[in-house]
Order: sequence, then C-alpha cells, then structure tokens
Amino acid sequence: MLENYFAILLFIFIGLAVGVVPILCGWLLAPNRPDKEKLSPYECGFDAFEDARMKFDVRYYLVAILFILFDLEIAFLFPWAIVLTEIGMFGFVSMMIFLGILIVGFVYEWKKGALEWD
Repeated sequence: MLENYFAILLFIFIGLAVGVVPILCGWLLAPNRPDKEKLSPYECGFDAFEDARMKFDVRYYLVAILFILFDLEIAFLFPWAIVLTEIGMFGFVSMMIFLGILIVGFVYEWKKGALEWD
C-alpha cells in the first residue's frame, strides 16, 4: 500500500533538492569579500534622496494597467490564429470586433495623453 505513495515522496525529494542544492552551492562556493559598496543599502550609484514609502504617481499605475490590457490582447491572438481555419468567418468577425474595441480604447487613451510620461 505504501508503494503507491513512492512517486509522491520522490517528487517531494526532487523538488526539495532542486530548491535547496543551488542555495547551498552558492553559499559554500561563492567568495565572501564584503566591502563598503556591497554592504551599503543602495547599489544604484547614488544615495536615496526621498523616503521609500513615498506615493507613486497615478500615471504609473495607469501605464501598468494598459500594458496588462494589451498584453492580454496578444494572449488572445495566438490561439485565435491557430484555429482560424476551423472557426471560420464567425471567429474572424468576432475577433475583429474585439480588436476594434481595443483599438478604440487605445486611441482614446492616446488622445487623452495617458501614454505620455513627463
């Protein structure tokens, strides 16, 4: 009866090995030469000039949402292109309506200046 669970146990051990072995190799084999720059909280070349908890401009979130929206559009286009011959004219027209709505939204956002980053 326990032999039925051997595959699950093996899967758990392999998963743990894949997660733990690279960490141990990095910890054991990596050189440890700390210096002033490595121990500083910022490695970007300049010191922080404001509080880390400052609020972001809302345009940042708007551009991120627009990116996700148009990224999902591409995610719908690939399966549609693969089965286009099978779904026929109905699938073509429905995708053109979908793309038309997205293009209208894109033009609206463009005219409103939401894609400008000052």
